[in-house]
Amino acid sequence: MSINFYRWNETTEDVKARIMRRSQANIDDVVKMVEPIIQDVRTRGDTALKDYALKFEKAEIDNIKASPEEFERAEKALDDDLKAAIQHCARNVKRFHEEQMARVEKPWMVEIEPGVFAGEQVSALDSVGLYVPRGKGAFPSALYMLAIPAVIAGVKNIAIVSPPTANGRTDDATLYTAKLCGVENVYKCGGAQAIAALAYGTESVPKVRKVLGPGSPFVAAAKRVCSEVMDPGMPAGPSESIVLADASADPHNTCWDILNEAEHGEDSAALLVTHDAALAQYVLENLPSIIDELPEPHRSICHKVMGDYGGIILTESLEQSIEVSNEYAPEHLHLKTENADDVARKLLHAGEILIGEHTPSSLGNYGIGVNHVLPTGGWAHSYSCTSVWDFLKRTSISRCTKDGFNALKGSVTTMTDYENFPAHGDVLRKRNI
Repeated sequence: MSINFYRWNETTEDVKARIMRRSQANIDDVVKMVEPIIQDVRTRGDTALKDYALKFEKAEIDNIKASPEEFERAEKALDDDLKAAIQHCARNVKRFHEEQMARVEKPWMVEIEPGVFAGEQVSALDSVGLYVPRGKGAFPSALYMLAIPAVIAGVKNIAIVSPPTANGRTDDATLYTAKLCGVENVYKCGGAQAIAALAYGTESVPKVRKVLGPGSPFVAAAKRVCSEVMDPGMPAGPSESIVLADASADPHNTCWDILNEAEHGEDSAALLVTHDAALAQYVLENLPSIIDELPEPHRSICHKVMGDYGGIILTESLEQSIEVSNEYAPEHLHLKTENADDVARKLLHAGEILIGEHTPSSLGNYGIGVNHVLPTGGWAHSYSCTSVWDFLKRTSISRCTKDGFNALKGSVTTMTDYENFPAHGDVLRKRNI
C-alpha cells in the first residue's frame, strides 16, 4: 500500500488545496443525484420511503414508525453488557450537557440608558430531527450524543430517523438507546430520503424545523438541498482527524490514533501532522502492517484512506504544524506534544481537541461526555461542537418608558430620514403619546 507523505514546504498549492478540501468535493458531485430523491419523497411520501428502503437497504418495511412492541423486543434482545456500556457512556454525556444547560442564562434585561431596556430570553426549538447513520453497523453512540442535549434543552418534538436493517426493523441498540434518552419517535428511513421526509413531512414522519446528525455525502447533500425549508444544522459529513504530534508522542500509539477516524469509511480523512522526522518515518514504515492487523472491511478502508484523503504531513516546526491544523480545521484533533495545554490555546479551529496519550479519540467518541457530532469539511472555522445550544435559540427583548422614547426619538428619526424610510420616522413623529 502507499501512504501519502507530504513535506509541506515542498507541496504544491494544488495538492494543499485538495488536502484541505478533502471529501467535500464528493458532496458537491452528489447534490444533483439527491434532488430527484427529495422530490420523489415530497410527492409520494411514505410510499417513496418504503421503495427506497427496498432499493438501498434491501428491506421490506411494514410500518415506518417503530412500535412500542419493537422497543420492548429490542430491550429484551440486547446484550446486558452492551446495555450497561450504553448506560455508562450516556450518563457521562448527560452530566456534561446538564452542566452546559446550567450555564445557559435565564431571561435578562439591562437599562441601556435611562428609560431604555434591552435583554434576551432563551427558548427551546419546537421540533428537531436527529439523523442516526448505519452503514457497517449500528451507532447508538451517535443517538445519545444527539438526543441527550435535545432532551435537556427542552425540545418537545424529537424525531429520530435511521436506516432500517435488512429485516425491515430499526436495530435493537438504536431503539434501546432512544428510549433510554427519553425519545420514542423513531422512523425506519435513511439517506437523502430521510432528510427529505424530515424537511417536508410524510404520512408518518413529521416535518421538523431543524435536522442534526452525521451522515454520508448523500445525507450532507440532501441537507444542503433542503436548507430552503429547514435548518440543516452543522455540516457533519465524512469523518476526519488530525493527530498533531512532536517527538514526545509514542510512535506506536500514534499509528493507532491515526486509524481511529480512518476506519469510518473510504471518504474519511486521517492525517498525522508533525515536525518530527523520526516520528513521521516510523509511522510511514509501520502503519501498513498495523492496518493489516484490522479485519475486513476496515483493513481495506484504512489502506484506501491513507492513499486518498489521509497521510503524513511533515512540517518545519511546531508553529507550522499549528498553522496547518488551524487552516484545516479538523473535526477531531488529537494533540500529543510537550506543553500541550499551552499549544492547545493556539489551536483555534477544531471540532474538539483531545490532549495527551491517555485521551485517544475513542474515549471522546463514546464516553468522556463531550459531544462527538462535530463540524467537518473545514466548517470548524465557524461552527461549534454539538451542544445544548444547537437546540436552543435567543430572542431579544426590549422596552422603553416614555422618557426613553423621548430620549431616542430625535436620533432615530434623523437615521430614518437619512435612510429614506418615512414610515419608520412617522411612527415616532405621529405617535399618540
